[in-house]
Amino acid sequence: MSWPTLGELALRVGGEVLGDTQLAIHDVAALHKAGPNEITFVGDDKHLRQLRSSAAGACLISRKHRGARPEGVTTALVFVDDPQDACLALARIFRPQTEPALIGISAKAHVSPTATIGSGCQIYPGAFIDDDVEIGRDCTLYPGVCVGSGCRIGDNCLLYPYAVLYPNVRLGHRVIVHASAVLGADGFGYRFRGGRFEKIPQLGWVEVADDCEIGACTTIDRGMLGATSIGEGTKLDNLIMIGHNCELGKHNAFASQVGLAGSVTTGDYVRCAGQVGVADHVHLGRGCTLGAKAGIHKSIPDGDTQIGYPARPEQEQLRIMMVTSKLPEMRKTLKDLESRVAELDRLVEQLTASAAES
Repeated sequence: MSWPTLGELALRVGGEVLGDTQLAIHDVAALHKAGPNEITFVGDDKHLRQLRSSAAGACLISRKHRGARPEGVTTALVFVDDPQDACLALARIFRPQTEPALIGISAKAHVSPTATIGSGCQIYPGAFIDDDVEIGRDCTLYPGVCVGSGCRIGDNCLLYPYAVLYPNVRLGHRVIVHASAVLGADGFGYRFRGGRFEKIPQLGWVEVADDCEIGACTTIDRGMLGATSIGEGTKLDNLIMIGHNCELGKHNAFASQVGLAGSVTTGDYVRCAGQVGVADHVHLGRGCTLGAKAGIHKSIPDGDTQIGYPARPEQEQLRIMMVTSKLPEMRKTLKDLESRVAELDRLVEQLTASAAES
């Protein structure tokens, strides 16, 4: 096999080479795993320092470092505008993606005669499309996908195997729903009467705006009366729970295992790290960031960063954590002080008794 040279790859990404342009490159790899015939990238100064100990044969690096080789770095360098973008472009050369087969609407899929399917759609065997469904152009529904009655799906949507859309779910354009995600299940609504839980009918629906991505095994419950809505461009990781009547703003990003109770609202550009839990009827302000495992019991102001359980502003929580880490030492100091005070009390009593006798 003829491997591409570093110089050839640099041309593909508009880069400038400092080093051996004839070096054969076999693959793209992470910075700490790359070998002598592999190319990697560094996206910031922290990783640039790590490059000194990397075995990589070549590295993509920002043009701002052009002109002088970073101290201690012997790896061949390729200066580009965006190292990460360039690395992904080269990765596609070494790992070309197989395009899905163009099968049209499979005879082994169940498609209701009342459903409307746009041109260019690929409906795989085992997919189920119920009555009164409308699907736009160039959508792909993989095996096991279930689309309930009355659903509306926009153009260029992608539903991976066993994704489930309950009745009346609405997807915008270019929405991706990963495997085993469930959109539109009943919200968790009950009243406790007569010693029993009585189910509250969930008569709303789910709306997902354009350019959203819903992770594998994520669930979004329908509203009780109105919509549970996911704003344009929002990205939800795997294993996320969005409760009934939540309203998410545009371009939110939630990591795995985030859980939102019912009727939570968010502004645009909200970020939640893994396992954040949010109580019902709370509002997360525009641009706020919540650290991993944060417990949110009250609304968060715009632009705030909070961490911990219960969540507090980041700097306040860090001070509390620093003090908490010193508690064993402080406890020992307190016990020593108690002993010294007890000894002083004993001496004072002795002096008082001697003075009385005199």
